[in-house]
Amino acid sequence: MAQEINKEFLEKIESLIEIKDDKTLMSLLSEEHPADIAEIMDELGLNEATYLFKLLDPELSAEALLEIDEDDREKILQNLSAEEIADEIDEMDTDDAADILSELSEERATRVISEIEDDDHAKDIVDLLQYEEGTAGSLMAKELVKVKETWLIPTCVRNMRSQAQEVTRVHSIYVVDKNDHLIGRLSLKDLLIASPKLKISDIYIDKVDSVNVNDKAEDVVRLMQKYDLEAIPVVDNDLTLLGRITIDDILDLVIEEAEKDYQMAAGITEDIDADDSIFDKTKARLPWLILGLFGGMAAASIMGGFEEALNLYPELFYFTPLIAAMAGNVGVQSSAIIVQGLASDNIKGSQFNRLVKEIALSMVNGIILAGLIFLFGSFLGYQVNMLVTISISLVIVIIMASLIGTFVPLILDKRGIDPAVATGPFITTSNDIFGIFIFFFIAKLILGF
Repeated sequence: MAQEINKEFLEKIESLIEIKDDKTLMSLLSEEHPADIAEIMDELGLNEATYLFKLLDPELSAEALLEIDEDDREKILQNLSAEEIADEIDEMDTDDAADILSELSEERATRVISEIEDDDHAKDIVDLLQYEEGTAGSLMAKELVKVKETWLIPTCVRNMRSQAQEVTRVHSIYVVDKNDHLIGRLSLKDLLIASPKLKISDIYIDKVDSVNVNDKAEDVVRLMQKYDLEAIPVVDNDLTLLGRITIDDILDLVIEEAEKDYQMAAGITEDIDADDSIFDKTKARLPWLILGLFGGMAAASIMGGFEEALNLYPELFYFTPLIAAMAGNVGVQSSAIIVQGLASDNIKGSQFNRLVKEIALSMVNGIILAGLIFLFGSFLGYQVNMLVTISISLVIVIIMASLIGTFVPLILDKRGIDPAVATGPFITTSNDIFGIFIFFFIAKLILGF
């Protein structure tokens, strides 16, 4: 049974490291999952984490290295020699190894690759490092099980046994022709019940989903999600089988993108963690804060232009925050739905129909909210013309904010810009400015100042 990782346990680990009681340390960690060991190392100091890491056997340390926080992993790798890193790389699948090497400088990565004992493994890793980030090639692993269509069943089984030793988990068995072109997949059940006299060409399934090595990672995610695939083969333009992408790689990508979009919606322009430096956090947050500052100054300038109105009708001032808040909230709601739809490829149909639907939805919401404001204002004794001004302004502002929140992400997406930038501060600030302007403009028309 694994030990609970709490303060007392960590203190015990630290004391054992201090007295270099390696035997007891290994006994304590022997039943821990690599992810738990990574969590322990994340909590330790750099020197202690490095000591513990070097104590583990290569297979376990390689798995733990993949689970460690990226910043902590970078520090540990700096304390390892090229030969020691190569020993870890030898225990990893090619896609994981390529990810680790991509975090190193080009010079150091080259030295590590030269230390890898398995030449074929090293060559596969180098191949993966050539692919552009964000493509299927950058996600795939070279390890897979493939069989030739010309093989007899006994030959196929022998080769599968040999290949499976290099594969952590066999999701699918791919069938290729003599030129390694992907032509289908093989059912394990069909293989087990087939006569030894048959060839693979007699029993394989010629329908197989695949992705091109240059396809965007987002397209791979959508395809695997649509067909509930645990793994998908990767081919080049000639349909030559190059590797496979597994669901764990896709899950990592989805989580990474979700975190990125969440931070962007909160007005953070770079990927940062809670433990990052003040400088890094400031650099990530300040741009949107500056945008908000200028937006606030613009809103203040608009209100300044209606100073006479505020003197004649001070009630307008009281409702200004409400109008701005509703504009920002509605815009964020609309943009969040569209960004989510774009991410999952669920945005279909005519843009005109979407426009009509969005206007209708906004009018319904606006009228209901305006009615509540009218009732509330009447209870407080506000004049009817003032309540009409606020109610009409609210309906128009909600419609405007909804349209901006809907169509700005769509326009950005068509121009190849991440639509997630349209959520959060961008939409809130722009809608605040437009909302206040519309509010005072309508007030001027109705109240006649």
